[in-house]
Amino acid sequence: MKIVIAPDSFKGSLTSLRAAQVIKKGLSRALPRANYLLLPISDGGEGLVEILSSALGGRKVWCGVSDPLGRPVRASFLILPDGAVTPKTAVVEMAQASGLSLLKLSERNPLLTSTYGTGQLIADALKNGVRRVIVGVGGSATVDGGLGMARALGIRFLDKSGAEITEGGGGLGRLGRIDPSGLNPAVRKTEILVASDVTNPLIGKDGAAGIFGPQKGATPEQVKILDRNLASFACIIRRDLGKEVSLLSGAGAAGGLGAGLCAFLGAEIKSGINLVLDLLNFSGKAKDADLIVTGEGRIDGQVKFGKALFGLGKTAQKLKIPLIAFCGSYSQDAFKLHDSGITAFFSILPGPCRLPEAMENGEEFLLSTSTEVGFLLRWKK
Repeated sequence: MKIVIAPDSFKGSLTSLRAAQVIKKGLSRALPRANYLLLPISDGGEGLVEILSSALGGRKVWCGVSDPLGRPVRASFLILPDGAVTPKTAVVEMAQASGLSLLKLSERNPLLTSTYGTGQLIADALKNGVRRVIVGVGGSATVDGGLGMARALGIRFLDKSGAEITEGGGGLGRLGRIDPSGLNPAVRKTEILVASDVTNPLIGKDGAAGIFGPQKGATPEQVKILDRNLASFACIIRRDLGKEVSLLSGAGAAGGLGAGLCAFLGAEIKSGINLVLDLLNFSGKAKDADLIVTGEGRIDGQVKFGKALFGLGKTAQKLKIPLIAFCGSYSQDAFKLHDSGITAFFSILPGPCRLPEAMENGEEFLLSTSTEVGFLLRWKK
C-alpha cells in the first residue's frame, strides 16, 4: 500500500512537516509495511520555504530584515536548485519578515505595521540573479497595501508637501503622490508570482481591512480608517501608475500586499496551493498511491475559497484517489467538501477542550487519531 502524507500546518501547534511525520508514525503502528511518501504542503503561508526546501533542496539564504514594527529580525528565502524549475527562482515567505507570529498580542496594530521587511527579502533575492520570485503572502500582520514592501524596493510615497509618509496602514491616509522612478531595475527583468490562498478584493466589506483587519488587531473604527485609506491608495495608484487594483481578485491578500505586488512590481496572483503542488510535482508522485492523507487546524466552508485542502481535494479527485483529512475542529458546512474530493475528515480532539489545550497537545492528539485510522485501514486491507 502506498500512502501519500500531505498535511498543511496546524497553525500554532504543528508545522506541515512535523504534522506529516506524526501522521506517518501513527499510521505505521498499524501499517508498518506500507510505503509512505511525505509531501507536506502550504498555500503560501507559514512554512512555505521549509516545505519546498525539504522536498526540492536548493539554497537557503539568510538576511537581516525589519519585522512589522521595524525591529531587526533574521529571515530566509529559498533559491530553488538548478534544473528543478526554469528560470532561476527564489521563494520568499512574507510571514518570516512581516508575519503576525512576530508580534505579541499587545503589539498588533495594522495602522502601524509594515511590509518593509518583505520588500527587503525580495531585494536580497534579486541580488542573487534570480529571474522569478514567488512570494507567499499568508500569515501577515499588516494592512498597508504593500507600501512598505514597495518602499524597500525604491518607490517613494510622498504627502502633499513632498515629504515621505510614515509606515503602516495609517500612513496611507496622508499619501499625496507616488514616485516610482527609483524602483530597483532588477524588478523589470524578473517575473513575480504571488502565492495566495484568498481571492478577496482590496477594499469593501470583503476587502483587506474588513475581513482580515480584526485578526491583525484592528478595532471596528480602525477597520473603517484602513478601508478608507486603501480606497484612497487605489485611486492614487490608478492616477500615478495607470493600474487598477481596487477590485482585482486576490488584491486583498496579506492586507493588500497582493495589490501592492501587482501595482508596483507587475506581479501576477496565483493560487498558492496550485503553485506548490506544481513545484512538488504532486500529481506525478502521487498518481499510483492508494491513499492521500492530509490535515489542518480547522476545516470549514472557507476551504472552497482557495485553501490548501480544496486544491489538494481537486487533485485527489482527478487522480481518483481517496483523501482523508485530519483537523482540530470542523464546522457543519464542512460536509459540503465531500463533493470536492475529500472522502472523509476526522477531528483529532479526544473530547471537549479549550483552544490552548488543543494546540498544546496537538501532536499527541494527531498521533492517537492517525493510529486509530491506521487500524481501520488495516482491517479493510
